[in-house]
Amino acid sequence: MPAIEVGRICVKVAGREAGIKCVIVDVIDKNFVLVTGPKSITGVKRRRSNINHLEPLAQKVDIKRGASDEEVIEALKQKGLLEEMAKPLKPVLNTASA
Repeated sequence: MPAIEVGRICVKVAGREAGIKCVIVDVIDKNFVLVTGPKSITGVKRRRSNINHLEPLAQKVDIKRGASDEEVIEALKQKGLLEEMAKPLKPVLNTASA
């Protein structure tokens, strides 16, 4: 099973979005991929991400390379993963009130 591939669901392990799930939309090179939440569901914006900052999960959705956020949402609905994507894996810490 290739871990880093288009459609693979991952968890961000570094940065401000750590602990939040995202979907790989495109593989840029051996170090970077394009991910999206989509933002309306998980809060992860479409952006380039280092593969060292991602932890691939077993789930995968069927999308084409460079799919739009709407296409990603539709694929998540078909797999029944929409509610699961919205829940963060780890509780997000609010550092502003600490």
